[in-house]
Amino acid sequence: MSPFYAPRRWVVVVLLAGLLASQVFATSQLSPAAVANTPVTSRCAPHFTLVRDAGPNAVAQSLAPAEEAYISARTATVLPSAWRAYLANVQASSPSELPAYVSSILDGSLKSSSPAVASLPRLGIASSGGGYRAAIFGAGILNAFDGRNASSRGVGTGGLLQASTYHSGLSGGSWLIGSLSQANFPPIQNLVFGPHGGNVEDDGTGGAPPVDPNPPGSGEGGPNNPEPPTPPEPPTPPEPPSPPDPPPDDGGGEGGPNKFFGGWNANFNLFATNNNAALNSLSIGTLLSEISGKSASGFPVTFNDVYSRALSRHFVNGTNGTTVNSFSSNTSTHGAGVRFSDIVTVPTFAKHQQPFPIILGNSISRGQDPNVVYEFTPYETGSYEPTLSAFMPTKFLGSRNSTVCVTNYDQASFVLGTSSDLFSQFNTSLPALFNSTVGPLFAALNQTFPQPLSTVELDAAYYPNPFFGLKNDTFLDSDESFIRMANGGESGEVVPLQPLLVKARGVDVIVAVDASNGNDGFATGSALIAAQNRARLFPSSYSFPPVPSTAETFIAHGLVNRPTFFGCDSAHTINSTTTDTNTPPLIVYIANGGPPPGEPALTNTPNLQLQYQPEQIQGMLNQVFTIATQGIPPSFLSSTNSTKRHNNHPMGDKDPEWAACLACAIVDRARARSGVQRSGVCVGCMERYCWNGSEVGGGSGSGSGSGSGTGVPGSG
Repeated sequence: MSPFYAPRRWVVVVLLAGLLASQVFATSQLSPAAVANTPVTSRCAPHFTLVRDAGPNAVAQSLAPAEEAYISARTATVLPSAWRAYLANVQASSPSELPAYVSSILDGSLKSSSPAVASLPRLGIASSGGGYRAAIFGAGILNAFDGRNASSRGVGTGGLLQASTYHSGLSGGSWLIGSLSQANFPPIQNLVFGPHGGNVEDDGTGGAPPVDPNPPGSGEGGPNNPEPPTPPEPPTPPEPPSPPDPPPDDGGGEGGPNKFFGGWNANFNLFATNNNAALNSLSIGTLLSEISGKSASGFPVTFNDVYSRALSRHFVNGTNGTTVNSFSSNTSTHGAGVRFSDIVTVPTFAKHQQPFPIILGNSISRGQDPNVVYEFTPYETGSYEPTLSAFMPTKFLGSRNSTVCVTNYDQASFVLGTSSDLFSQFNTSLPALFNSTVGPLFAALNQTFPQPLSTVELDAAYYPNPFFGLKNDTFLDSDESFIRMANGGESGEVVPLQPLLVKARGVDVIVAVDASNGNDGFATGSALIAAQNRARLFPSSYSFPPVPSTAETFIAHGLVNRPTFFGCDSAHTINSTTTDTNTPPLIVYIANGGPPPGEPALTNTPNLQLQYQPEQIQGMLNQVFTIATQGIPPSFLSSTNSTKRHNNHPMGDKDPEWAACLACAIVDRARARSGVQRSGVCVGCMERYCWNGSEVGGGSGSGSGSGSGTGVPGSG
């Protein structure tokens, strides 16, 4: 494991901080990155309203008009061809014929029994937290779902990424989503490693390789699948002028959004880019200097500001052509000035060709629990939890009212840092924080930018509170000047399911990707349990399918070692031909629970490993591809059941019907809406992949039904 930061280097860092402190405020000459990172204040446009009330309850809640327009346009112009392309891949790879209803739903010919209800599935993907491990594991899953990947098309899972409507993420999952969206939705290999080694300017195709980047029917355009006309965007509220463009950079590619993305640069440690202590200290000094403009403008600066400037060198446009020396360059913006709200200008987003991104953060409310789960989208930031149920435009993060508007606060790296800020774990007390592994860096920050520690918590991300005075009977931070946020999984809900449970979004199937660290770097199902417990706090707002009550059940029944479906085997849904607003989404759970049979463990790396070599990443991606496409390996099943369950197909390392079974799960809620019962291969698929409600110790959960759903012999 690469060190977070070697203690012997901290003396130099602290000394450097003292020198920097005397220089930062002695000159008005800021670096290009410091200028681009500084919030801009101006008078709001007439009639501008900062806060949107999202509705009094789950039934009456509404989406942002811009999000609603995006989803409507994507559903009408992109998803029909994307689902047809996915269907073709499943049909070509499956040894079993799909039931007619599966094909009819995916090709759009089977309509809902109610004309007002969508007939196509509405798919969300939730990418968990867990640092680089989670980002890499999540990337491997997306790679297996990417219709631009010939291997993924060949095994019948390719195309699901293009057919998804939403993509939520937190912590390491936010690194994946944030970089994917703002880099113009490139193929996953290009996202992680950079197009052609990170030396080629993005030509508008999202870094796609020259060979068949947009296969017919993928929804991505191309000569065989021309793009349909884009409907006009809805009018936007009056806005103050945007901040001026940052000064031209040194050719590193940060002169505008979506021009250069050179991959994650994971071979460089987040804080220690080389083995030279003095140079590393200079790099830290550069990070501190880049937040000086924000501090001089009167905003609190905390560890998240420094951390986000480091993240920017890995996950924000401008990473192209990065070298050891360029990391500490003070002539480049290093991705500063690239705002999360800028995603709306990315070509693939403007054409509705990528799933709608949602990133989560958790509030830190003094002495109160539960905290508030916030979501960041390119359009809005806020929470659908009934304690707040309000949003503000992401572009105006930093604003407190409808009179004085702040822009440039929503730095993309600052949002990613907020979602992945793990450093509050060291702050059990002030002495504990400053004596921890990261303590000297906190000390350097505090020495450079002295702030009263009684009022500024250095381990939290600070956002001026736009919801001040709102719902003071339920909203925990109604009387706070700032909303303090930390890691999106702070509440234990490490898989970001909550935004996909919002009823106004109408998601009916979720692929939950769990790369959390439950046991030696492997998932234990505890994240899914935490998500269910969180949903139970607001039973009228969120419907959640039954899941096991203990991690022991997840592990003993092998539910973390192979895909498991939740919410498809209960008395309410097993043969239901109807759905209502209280029907929970079906969850397809794919966890990093262990290596495939016969392979070494590659994907259980530590949360705080902040450096990976390309060979290690590629090995992990290859193994995750197997995890995503193996289904239930026959070796997981008893010999008496495996022949029956695999319809006498040859035994091997993968379930040959997995692609068909996944398609059965994807359409199951749409099937019920259309008034059709399960049939054909889908009956057997649901029997073996749906959790049947059995718990360790002989108990039965509330979702018990008729299927086996254990995946290992004798575990029911």
